Amino acid sequence: MKATPQPMPTSSKKPLNSLTGQFLIAMPQMPDPRFEKSVIYICVHNAEGAMGLVVNKLFEGISFTSLLHQLDIEVTQPARELTVHFGGPVESGRGFVLHSADYNREGSVPVSDGVVLTATVDILRAVAEGQGPQDAILALGYAGWGPGQLDQEMQQNGWLHAPADNRILFDTDQERKWERALASLGINLSMLSADIGHA
Repeated sequence: MKATPQPMPTSSKKPLNSLTGQFLIAMPQMPDPRFEKSVIYICVHNAEGAMGLVVNKLFEGISFTSLLHQLDIEVTQPARELTVHFGGPVESGRGFVLHSADYNREGSVPVSDGVVLTATVDILRAVAEGQGPQDAILALGYAGWGPGQLDQEMQQNGWLHAPADNRILFDTDQERKWERALASLGINLSMLSADIGHA
């Protein structure tokens, strides 16, 4: 997977085989260490490419409070702390909040039933003031693919996909998300061969 910035797909037209709103789950033999045992929530997948957020890896060394301070959001004590996730290697200074649909403002983009993506500073202020969405994941950076690139990586057995489960998506137990996402497909890790798909 390339870390070079790809223009974020903007078209809302989804192809029939679109993975928008699904989990992308790294296979055990994932060659890119940045995506080892990763679970990515796909926010956009169409003819222009794909964009998603890694939802089970934390961004080391930065807290929600310090991020608020960097953005000049004055809050003495946030009403709620969000963990900061490593959303992907592209544009790591860019923030995204994937959240439940109980918060919907200008700039919020519905991804699938019950899940919305917002990339404005306002949502961080709302969370800090206790008025944000019930469930939320804050991520810095994203994973991006050019036209047809994700489909090619899947054909090469780099990824599996599964319907997204919000109980897994918004769970704070980062360590078990990958195993739980695989289990949602009925896959037992001990039976998953690194050579799956090869004769």
